[in-house]
Amino acid sequence: MLGFTAQRLASILLSLPGIIVAITFHEIAHGYAAEAMGDYTAKAAGRLSMNPLRHLDPIGILSMAIFGFGWAKPVPVNPNNFKDRKKGIILVSLAGCLTNLLLGFIALFVLYLVRGFANEYLYMILYYMYLYNVVFAVFNLIPIPPLDGSQILYVFLPYKAKLVYDRFARYGYLILLLLVISGLFGYIITPIVNLIGGLYNFVLGSLFSLF
Repeated sequence: MLGFTAQRLASILLSLPGIIVAITFHEIAHGYAAEAMGDYTAKAAGRLSMNPLRHLDPIGILSMAIFGFGWAKPVPVNPNNFKDRKKGIILVSLAGCLTNLLLGFIALFVLYLVRGFANEYLYMILYYMYLYNVVFAVFNLIPIPPLDGSQILYVFLPYKAKLVYDRFARYGYLILLLLVISGLFGYIITPIVNLIGGLYNFVLGSLFSLF
């Protein structure tokens, strides 16, 4: 039991750098995308910062490390300031997820570079950095409020469907919690995460086979 506990604790500690990077850059990307579209709310709130403490929610990061499900402090965004509201909502919503996918690829690329001489701890840190960035991207694209995917879906809904969705949105957190507790969360995102990982490994494997 003690061995399992120590191993689990080590796993959580080694995953923290990846979680912190995934959350921090996800939120910063939202802020910069909003600024590019004409909204300076995030900048005024001091959220265009590389300081993780400005973006991390203590309970959210602990939950993500232990259960694989967590949250950050959302970057404040005012779509009314966007030059093009519809385009702005889509770009801001996608910015964080695309940034995570890029970071996941970079982490795996570095892992390929050092895999011949990296010690176990460095290997696991890089692996978790890859994994959590991809998981964070896929998770946030789920179209359930308040996740980024719900913002994108909402833009394309007809007026009457938006009214129904607005009533449904208040139960978003509860639905997400039930998905995690029931284990359905894993069934939903794991195949997508594996597909992305397979694509990354194919690209990197092909690239490194040339050298």
